[in-house]
Amino acid sequence: MENEFERIKRLPPYVFSEVNSLKAKLRSAGKDIIDFGMGNPDMPTPEHIRRKLQETVDKPGTGRYSSSKGIPGLRKAQAKYYKRRFNVSLDPETEVIVTLGSKEGLANLAQAITSPGDIILTPNPSYPIHPYGFIIAGASLRHLTAMDEGIFNQELFLEKLDRSIRHSVPSPKAIIVSFPSNPTAQIVDLGFYEEVVKIGIKYNTYILSDLAYAEIYYDNNPPPSILQVKNAKKIAVEFTSMSKTYSMAGWRIGFAVGNKSLISALTRIKSYLDYGAFTPIQVAAAAALNGPQDCVSEIRNTYKKRRDVLISSMSRSGWIIPEPKASMFAWAPIPKLFQKKGSLGFAKDLMLKASVAVAPGLAFGEYGEGYVRIGLVENEHRIRQAAKNVKKLLG
Repeated sequence: MENEFERIKRLPPYVFSEVNSLKAKLRSAGKDIIDFGMGNPDMPTPEHIRRKLQETVDKPGTGRYSSSKGIPGLRKAQAKYYKRRFNVSLDPETEVIVTLGSKEGLANLAQAITSPGDIILTPNPSYPIHPYGFIIAGASLRHLTAMDEGIFNQELFLEKLDRSIRHSVPSPKAIIVSFPSNPTAQIVDLGFYEEVVKIGIKYNTYILSDLAYAEIYYDNNPPPSILQVKNAKKIAVEFTSMSKTYSMAGWRIGFAVGNKSLISALTRIKSYLDYGAFTPIQVAAAAALNGPQDCVSEIRNTYKKRRDVLISSMSRSGWIIPEPKASMFAWAPIPKLFQKKGSLGFAKDLMLKASVAVAPGLAFGEYGEGYVRIGLVENEHRIRQAAKNVKKLLG
């Protein structure tokens, strides 16, 4: 029996799958692929966090169902982090919830607040769950693009945002923002968030901020939180993750914090969907937030060294890549020689002819075309080897 499922039909072909299937085919044939394609942290989770997990697993009762909204100690630890890092006060009971990663948290919130026909404003290019989490939930999308030759234009975005809301019927339910950006690595200042909050309050439109890369920044310029803006909690909720900060991607721990109504809706729907993360994982996550933070600086410095090696070695190979100010990615324009092939064609050529995997910009939306995303998830030696391979390809 063949059925067509409406929500599945609304999802476009997953561009990553073409690249991933080619990568798997080449590896099965014995090819060594230098893989910059996925933002999958390669560094180990810091030892004291792993020890806390092991210690907690050995305690009786920890294998039972956990708390869907997160254990109290972890919610309190996240509230303390926001106070310490952003000087933002949060009530752990009503303004903080633990999610199974920022990705799952945003998708769950989309299910909680979306009605058929709701309009969501989302940047393009963007991380796929931002638009498609809402498409799966039944929303309609309006894309906002404000990239000017690979650089995010804050003023242009704000103009387009205001105009999109004014001319939208019905009025949009929510705006999604994500800085530092995945995939473009763009950053914004607090003044940008102040204007977004003004617009959100003016039009009674929720703001959903994805701050997954809060601690992966360079040049002593830590990214701000939208919740630092006065009255932001009236309209905004923010998602963060431990995946990149502590190299805990597989542990699946994230948070949503901010607006009480949105946190309440997310709490309610999560109570139907999951029992929360394994309790020892939550205990270890609390230990990470409450414990020494030198490991965060070490992880950040490792990414910075890789960034510097990538930019300098690729430049010597003839591929000029703008230097990212934050995130674990570089947003690289396709070299002129390959521009007619598009980002997917160039990504395939890189893999077949240079044994280097990247993510095609098209995978992040139509306005990502012309670029590829490079993840800083290989060591410095492998980055230099990739640059040598690219040099041969570019001639």
